Amino acid sequence: MAIAEHDNVFIFVPNLIGYARIVLALIAFWFMSTNYVIAGWCYIISALLDAVDGHAARAFNQSTRFGAMLDQLTDRCGTTGLLVTLSYFYPRYMFWFQLSIAIDIACHWLYMQTSVVVGRTSHKVNDNFIMRIYYQKDVLTFMCCVNELFYVCLYLLHFTYGPLILGASLFKILAFLTGPFAVLKALISVMHAYVAGQDLAAVDVRERVEKRQKAEPIVGKKLE
Repeated sequence: MAIAEHDNVFIFVPNLIGYARIVLALIAFWFMSTNYVIAGWCYIISALLDAVDGHAARAFNQSTRFGAMLDQLTDRCGTTGLLVTLSYFYPRYMFWFQLSIAIDIACHWLYMQTSVVVGRTSHKVNDNFIMRIYYQKDVLTFMCCVNELFYVCLYLLHFTYGPLILGASLFKILAFLTGPFAVLKALISVMHAYVAGQDLAAVDVRERVEKRQKAEPIVGKKLE
C-alpha cells in the first residue's frame, strides 16, 4: 500500500524507527549494569534497526539530513553508553575504552560537520578511495556489525560465558574474531578525521583567497 506524500520530516518512517532505536537504547542503559538479558536484547535490536531505517529511507524516498544526523547521534551515543559500562566492568582497560569513545565521537563529528560545510548531499559521498570502499553498503554494514558484536561480547562475558563450543566460550571466540575489525574500524574513524581535516582546510584556504581578492580592488582605489 502506498504511503501518502507529506513533508513532515519528524514523522517520516525512518525517523520513527530512529525514535524507537533511542527508546531501546535508553532501556538498555537502564538495565546495563544489572540485567544483561534485557539490556543485551534492547541494545542489539536498537543496533540492528540501524540497517532497517536506511532501507526504509530508500524505499519510501524519505532520506533527510535530519534522519542522517539522528542516525549518527544514536550510533555514537549508543556505543558510548556501552563503552562507559565496559570501563566500569573492566577498569584495567579503561584507557582503551576512553580512547575508543574519543576517536568515535571526535572523528565522526568532524566528518559530519565538514560534509555540511562543503555542501555534500550525503556524508557517505567522498572522493577518498578508502571512504568510497568503506561506505559501500555491504562493507559498512559488515564493519558496523562486527564492531558492535565485539563490544557486546565483552559486555556479556562479564555476566556469562554463554554457549560452549568444544569447551570454549562462544562469546569469547566471537570477541577474538571481531576484535581486529573493531581496531580496524577505529583506524578508519581516524581516517575520517584526516579526510575531513583536509577538506575543511581547503575551504579555509579558498575563503582566505576570496577574501584577499575582494580586498585588492578596495586597496587599489585608496592608492589612486
